[in-house]
Parts: sequence; structure tokens; C-alpha cells
Amino acid sequence: MRHDAIILAGGAATRMGGRDKPGLLVGGRSLVERVAAAVPHAERLVVVGPPRDLPGALFTREDPPGGGPVPALRAGLALAAAPWVALLAGDLPLLLPEHVIALLDAAGTRERAAGAVLLDDGGREQWLAGVWRTAALRAALEDYGGRSLHGLLAPLDPVRLRLPGTPWLDCDTMDELRSLTQTGDDPHRPPERRGGVNSGPEAGERSPHHT
Repeated sequence: MRHDAIILAGGAATRMGGRDKPGLLVGGRSLVERVAAAVPHAERLVVVGPPRDLPGALFTREDPPGGGPVPALRAGLALAAAPWVALLAGDLPLLLPEHVIALLDAAGTRERAAGAVLLDDGGREQWLAGVWRTAALRAALEDYGGRSLHGLLAPLDPVRLRLPGTPWLDCDTMDELRSLTQTGDDPHRPPERRGGVNSGPEAGERSPHHT
């Protein structure tokens, strides 16, 4: 499916002492770089947050900056053009291209599905780890005055997808980042795909995005 990608990489990392969370390194690459690498086939890569060194990306900001995920989605969606969009948090270090492909495939299995989202190991929807019809998101935002992504997206009734491992894992604290150092990226993946915080670059390069 033709798709763009929107990565939400703004907001204050209050539980990380105000650090630039998307810029923290895991496996030799920043968190936001790792998320960008999970969408190599996106026609446009839109990052909502401060500009940074991320070749091929389009940068924009929510109004006001730090206003939350719904204003950030509005800002990112204004730059999207493809019929589908991957909506992703900027702190998903274990997300891989095959996970995004699985989401797109899942969304295509149900006629007129508005999208598909990952479920965590407790069965909870991860609203910033999903794919959506661009038109469905725009229509939902037109009539929505709330601040919650759950309130915006849950009524669209996406396909819920559970995948092996923890591709939905986000990093909200320094302890979670340190845990990646101790345990490797993901115990469900082969050892050669693992790597800890600041453990060195991974093999492979992201292909450029078309803008």
C-alpha cells in the first residue's frame, strides 16, 4: 500500500529530566532514527518536532509546540499525501519494517477498515504504533475537539494486531533505556539483531525518502 509516515517526536520528556528523548541513542542510532528506519517505503517521512539530522524528512511543529499528540497529528497530517499513513511515536526502538508491513497487511484484510494498531502484551491498543487511512484521520479530526488520541482513534474501530516480541515498546524512562542495554533489543529476535544503548551502529542503512 502506498503510505506516508508521521513520527511524533516533540513534547517534553519530563520523566527523563527534560532530555531530548528522540535523540537518545540505542544501538548507535537515535530513537527517532530507528523509528524512521522502520518505514523505508514511506513516500513522505514527516517528523513533528524540532528539526534534527534526519535525511529525507519533512519537519513541522504542532501549534502550540508541546500542545500534545492531537495537535501534533494535525500538523503532520497537513503534509501527508499518500492514501495511508503510519502514525508512530518517536521512541519505539524495537519497531522494524516488517512490523509496519504487518500492520498494513492487517488493515487490508477487513473491508473499509480505517486502520490497524498494535496491541501490547496486556491487550491495550498502542495508538502511536499503527497505520491509518489518511482520509479517515482527516475526517475524524474535523469534528474532534478533545486532546486524547484514544478518544480520536478508538471510534474508528481499527484492526487490532498482536505481534511476537515487543515492537510496541516505547521508552518513557532512563531505566527502560538501560534495560535495553542489559537485555539486548528484544529477546524474541535472533541475537544478531540485538544491541544496547550506545552499543554501536547496526548494519544496514535507511533508503532515502521521496518528497
